[in-house]
Amino acid sequence: MTVDLEKTQRVNLLMDCYEDLLTDKQRQYLSLYYEEDLSLSEIADDFHVSRNAVYDQLKRAVKSLEEYEAKLHLMEKHLQRMALIEKIENQQIGSELQDYLEMLKKI
Repeated sequence: MTVDLEKTQRVNLLMDCYEDLLTDKQRQYLSLYYEEDLSLSEIADDFHVSRNAVYDQLKRAVKSLEEYEAKLHLMEKHLQRMALIEKIENQQIGSELQDYLEMLKKI
């Protein structure tokens, strides 16, 4: 299973927003696959399960993340917020406003 960069970035952003809503196993598998770039076989060996079991678990976990996003739109709002921050940063602004922008980024 080849993972393209765009999907990896999307899943990582979704995990940032919703990982607390996933099971421990889903979090572990997603982290190992998308963040640590382990193969399905490597994850399967670590957990003593089949490659297919890992694949199914990943597929279900990503589906859950997408469903949460469809209902809550947290990632979409985050991306919109970051785009606005970037627009503001491109303007000439004072240091106090720059401090506020840095605080916004951390939220």
